Amino acid sequence: MRKFGRSGRAGRIAAATAALTILPLFGSSMAQAEPATAETATVKSADGSYLQRIEGTGRQQTAYVWSAAMNRTIPLKLQRPADQSKPAPTLYLLNGAGGGEDSATWQRRTDIADFFKDKEVNVVTPVGGAFSYYTDWQKPDPKLGNNKWTTFLTQELPPLIDAGLKTNGVNALAGISMAGTSVLNLAIAAPTLYKSVGAYSGCAETSTPAGRAYIDMVVDSRGGGDTTNMWGDKNDPMWVENDPVAQAEKLRGVKMWISTGNGLPGPHDTLEATGGVSGLANQAIVGGVIEGATLLCTSNLARRLADLKIPAVVDFRPNGTHSWGYWQDDLHKSWPMLADSIGI
Repeated sequence: MRKFGRSGRAGRIAAATAALTILPLFGSSMAQAEPATAETATVKSADGSYLQRIEGTGRQQTAYVWSAAMNRTIPLKLQRPADQSKPAPTLYLLNGAGGGEDSATWQRRTDIADFFKDKEVNVVTPVGGAFSYYTDWQKPDPKLGNNKWTTFLTQELPPLIDAGLKTNGVNALAGISMAGTSVLNLAIAAPTLYKSVGAYSGCAETSTPAGRAYIDMVVDSRGGGDTTNMWGDKNDPMWVENDPVAQAEKLRGVKMWISTGNGLPGPHDTLEATGGVSGLANQAIVGGVIEGATLLCTSNLARRLADLKIPAVVDFRPNGTHSWGYWQDDLHKSWPMLADSIGI
């Protein structure tokens, strides 16, 4: 099943490409937590990562995991299933450029607490990774630190979550904006780990001039990091290796829901939804430009998947900017597919 955009998309794509040089994204850095002593660990990964503790006894909990690869503690927001007496699958739900270190999070900006209250699934959201693209960086960065997120999310964390939460070991993965790129690369890096992926308003290209410009704006301009520490200089093969469009064949067998708006104001771009005139102006102008750029990337990914005859739901929303109301809608719309893939 595919949904295709309306007429006029080509013009909006051209405008979005030209506007890439002004893309801003938001986020802040978070101080690193000190690791707990080894005696507090009850579950360990092969490399020595371990689950330090879980705080809270209800549905909303916080876990703390020591990452050996990054040499620091990573907090995780958890939403547990209503019935915790039996194993349930897991949805890893990633935040955008701020990495959940700011106020722009799934927990604060959407209805996930209410949406998942009757669903038998563990929802796990890492807090950290701002401007990192949730990837393994080649070198530590003076501003953004030591980032080994692919290792953490695909090797260190899953066995800890499975053991600590007593899951059934079946996973899905979804993310927005920056993480809309990351979730595709994580599925490529760990081809049997996730049954399905939801990529909302991400730019799937990383090795094209437009894709690199988008990443420069996130990592360099907004995050203050250096992309050469991430994947090397622009001729380094890591840029192509982390390009989901170039590596699309490796997504075969993963159920995918990929969505984007077109940058034009839609039903969530209102004074009431944005808190006033300034909020609406920012969402319409900045969010419009960013979403126009993701339209370009998503269109290219859709064509590549079609050429390879790889099934995917590609939802070109009729209108909409780069903002939380649309991502909440995307999660709701994609949930039946995600749920089916993990046996709910």
